[in-house]
Amino acid sequence: MTGVWVLLGVLVLGGVAGALMRARNGRIRAAKPGAPTLPGRVSGALAPEGVTLVQISTTFCAPCRHTRAILSALADKTDGLTHVDLDVTETPEVAQALSILRTPTTLALTPDGREVFRVGGVPRGQELLEALEPHLVPDSGKRPKV
Repeated sequence: MTGVWVLLGVLVLGGVAGALMRARNGRIRAAKPGAPTLPGRVSGALAPEGVTLVQISTTFCAPCRHTRAILSALADKTDGLTHVDLDVTETPEVAQALSILRTPTTLALTPDGREVFRVGGVPRGQELLEALEPHLVPDSGKRPKV
């Protein structure tokens, strides 16, 4: 009988842990004050105006491919938005310098290297666009709906 209770306890804990992870996936988090200095590989990839979405990926990361598709499509359709994908498989020091704990992680950076926000996991396109709106360069007034 004890084994049944242990099994039920493990199943409940696993379900709660899974629900928490699912709720946190793709959530937009504001940048912490005193953000770290950007490594040269990241600062060299920033666009001269607007916002650059820097996606931190690894070679065998399946969600990274989905994130790449979402961010590339969003950048192609949105004025003042650029997408850069950095694979940190061979350069883990970049991820360490930016306090990246999981892939994919997407950083929204201004041209001067200030972090606006970050997203852990696969971002939700419409939420991401709404969070980016105040930081984008106004141009034609056309903004896509994702």
